[in-house]
Amino acid sequence: MILSVPDPSLVVLMGASGSGKSSFAGQHFGPSEVLSSDFFRWVVANDETDQSATEAAFELLHLALHKRLERGLLTVVDATNVQKSARAALVRIAKEHDLFAVAIALDLPEEVCQARNEGRANRAFGPQVVRRHVRDLRASLRGLEREGFREVHVLRSSAEVDAARVERRPLRTDRRLERGPFDIIGDIHGCLEETLELLGRLGYARQADGSVIPPEGRRAIFLGDLVDRGPDPVGALRLVMGMVASGAALCVPGNHDVKLARALSGRKVTRNHGLAETMAALEAQSGEFQGEVRRFIESLTSHYVLDGGALVVAHAGLPARFQGRSSGRVREFALYGDVTGETDAYGLPVRRDWAADYRGQAAVVYGHTPVHEPRWVNGAIDIDTGCAFGGRLTALRWPERELVSVPARATYAVPARPLLAAGPGGPYGSAPLDLADFSGRVRLETRLGPTVILTEAQSAAALEVLGRFAVDPRWLVYLPPTMSPPETRREGNLLEHPLEAFAHYRAQGIERVVLEEKHMGSRCVAVVCRDEAAVRRRFGEVSGLGMLYTRSGRRFFDNDALEEAALEALRAGMERSGLWEELNTDWVVLDAELLPWTAKAQQLVRQQYAAVSAAASADLAAAETALAAASARGVDLEDLLEGTRRRTGRVRAYREAFLRYCGPAGTLGDLRLAPFHLLASEGAVHADKPHAWHLEQLERLSRAAPEFVQSTRARWVDLSDEASVARGVAWWEDLTRAGGEGVVVKPESFVARGPKGLVQPGIKVRGREYLRIIYGPEYTAPEHLERLRSRAVGAKRARALREFALGLEGLQHFVEGSALWQVHRYALGVMGLEADPMDPRL
Repeated sequence: MILSVPDPSLVVLMGASGSGKSSFAGQHFGPSEVLSSDFFRWVVANDETDQSATEAAFELLHLALHKRLERGLLTVVDATNVQKSARAALVRIAKEHDLFAVAIALDLPEEVCQARNEGRANRAFGPQVVRRHVRDLRASLRGLEREGFREVHVLRSSAEVDAARVERRPLRTDRRLERGPFDIIGDIHGCLEETLELLGRLGYARQADGSVIPPEGRRAIFLGDLVDRGPDPVGALRLVMGMVASGAALCVPGNHDVKLARALSGRKVTRNHGLAETMAALEAQSGEFQGEVRRFIESLTSHYVLDGGALVVAHAGLPARFQGRSSGRVREFALYGDVTGETDAYGLPVRRDWAADYRGQAAVVYGHTPVHEPRWVNGAIDIDTGCAFGGRLTALRWPERELVSVPARATYAVPARPLLAAGPGGPYGSAPLDLADFSGRVRLETRLGPTVILTEAQSAAALEVLGRFAVDPRWLVYLPPTMSPPETRREGNLLEHPLEAFAHYRAQGIERVVLEEKHMGSRCVAVVCRDEAAVRRRFGEVSGLGMLYTRSGRRFFDNDALEEAALEALRAGMERSGLWEELNTDWVVLDAELLPWTAKAQQLVRQQYAAVSAAASADLAAAETALAAASARGVDLEDLLEGTRRRTGRVRAYREAFLRYCGPAGTLGDLRLAPFHLLASEGAVHADKPHAWHLEQLERLSRAAPEFVQSTRARWVDLSDEASVARGVAWWEDLTRAGGEGVVVKPESFVARGPKGLVQPGIKVRGREYLRIIYGPEYTAPEHLERLRSRAVGAKRARALREFALGLEGLQHFVEGSALWQVHRYALGVMGLEADPMDPRL
């Protein structure tokens, strides 16, 4: 005997004491799925039979039930539930969460229940209790559906209980296992010719018999409103019904379709907004076809959740709290949207803009409200572009997120009000990050693996930094990770050496690495657009052709003219190099260093490095003069004088080290941008490309814009080849001996994995003289070197990996067209990790 149960749903077990409800629950459901009244009595009173604790026990049970149903989890309530009052509270909770309530009644003979209770020591109550339970249950069975139970299963004997098997079935809205790809088509409204043209553009082939063959692997999804207003509602119905029947398409109902079904069933409806013409066309068809149409519409479910939960389709859209659920109000919202009950000046229902506050993880594709242009708002997009009103018929290709449209062949109806214009804010709309999106303890999942959990203090610090200092948030699509140094060198007069980085990667199973020249500048993210149209389309109503910003999300230049010149140089370089066309994009995101260092670190140089150098030089010069004079008078101070001279030499080396990276930075001619990652362009995050690809594209950019863009030199090293390793070390030595900062050692692939998971994306290996800037003039003194060798890099490496995963996840969300608040959660995650104190010299 199969008991089919929707998953998720509320399952209410009911039966007399001794009927075997708990045994049944334990056999057919998981321990966490069962909420037992006995258990909660035990929780509140240390005694599961203490009836005085029943009220408190059910308070806890109902709270747990709320929390589980809120998360969309199948939940079983194990209690007698033989009285209507007890069941009413449970059904009410299920309705609050828009899930079905299912009854499983164990209506066993009274003598069976009595016999079982007699053998249980903790059932010290008289037979009248069981007798009352059995009587109340049997009096209730006929009315359970009227009480609100969607399904009722009754088991009337021990044999039936033993033979029963619970079979879970997904709700009709749950098509998460269907991954697509899909072609989602907006409101047709009887425009058959435009629909056929659009299907042809999408690669669907219409056969001589009228059937439609989709491109291999693809499937169409119609967003409802198949009828009314357009010239051929019957043809549109035949087309969509045939495609659904053949498996070439899915369809959700629109409000016009539902109204048509009511009319076909003989119910009284107002025949306006094109329904009169649709009914006239159908009345010319056979009664059999009319019945097929009615049954088809009535068979459609309110919405679908697809592609592992990443995609939701509904005629009028659907907020997160309704997705994957089933109830009257879910269906009403999916059909009509968030209506207020009022009418506007045109006599049409007033609808709230639910997408403006949408915070769900799934992308929602919908129609219902005609718009001039489809636009992404917080991860939702309206693709009804008013074909029947002389606009266009639009499809969204998923997961490509590509829009494909065909123009209407005529204006078939005049809209009661003008079509809505596309709102401000580009693909995201104007909804900003809400404080509730990133406050308290924040959990961030990433596709690269690491799950990052931020404390309340970390999230508050991130909001403080980005809220006060960050660039316009529409530009803030990526924050780069910190970079870890290698393990500390244990011999000689060096703290860092390429061999330690090589050893780290070799231990992770990496066979080949690239050494990239490390430029002494300031980390810079460059977002560049081809023209103002690209800015508006992808980033919204923001000024300029792009933005250059720092690791902490701050604007790089205070000088508007200098910023404009830098962006124009990059835009022109992309144009001359042919990269716009080759990448099929009109925007890019680059990870780079901006040189010289003083372009951003002028104040740091003056207040810290130059101040230390000047003070130390003056003091040591005075000390050396005094010691030399005393020595000349015969005082034995040679050792002290020699030590002072060595200190003076170290200070001189310190000054030479930081001055090497200083220079004028007032004009574009003073600056150089050295990009090393071409992070993203339209439709792609380029983390799937090896570093060689990135360097090759950026070398082309540097050749096309030599006045501003500087290439990044690199060498490849085979870690299994001693000669190759030696050449890599020699190159690092040559670079650092000539005054270079050092290199960044990276796996050959952008994202690499080892036996323990994600591998460090890069390890910086800095030269001896550059580290003098970081650790101070006298760090090379033996006593200081020995102390510094105790530095630990484990925490830095852990942070680097997590920030790497967060940065790419946020960028991926941007490329996929996710809501701006979702992109920013990951940028804020990087800043939250940076809020923790850590040795800044690492």
